[in-house]
Amino acid sequence: MEKYMFIFIGGDISHLSPEAQQAHMGKWFEWVKKLQDQKRYASGEALLPEGKLITGPKKTVTDGPFAESKEVVGGYFVVLAKDMKEAVEMAKECPDYVLGGVVEVRPVMKFDM
Repeated sequence: MEKYMFIFIGGDISHLSPEAQQAHMGKWFEWVKKLQDQKRYASGEALLPEGKLITGPKKTVTDGPFAESKEVVGGYFVVLAKDMKEAVEMAKECPDYVLGGVVEVRPVMKFDM
């Protein structure tokens, strides 16, 4: 099995009622449980919207990313899959597509050290 990272972009639930937010999060917990039961879930975390951006050779620090952006990374998973095709099929079960969310699927590079 190889490691793949799912990077979750968008999919903002803040406009939903508290009940709808809770129901949507339940779908996430069900998906994580399924991946765990299949021994495919390696790790993952949700990210808070605030942060800092560090850029350029002078390492300039600015506020960001900004929560109003539709391209804010909301979290990530690292999963185990036999290949990219299987990882993509796994990512298709993400609950955020109904909210306009996007999942970027990336292979994790191995380093021989």
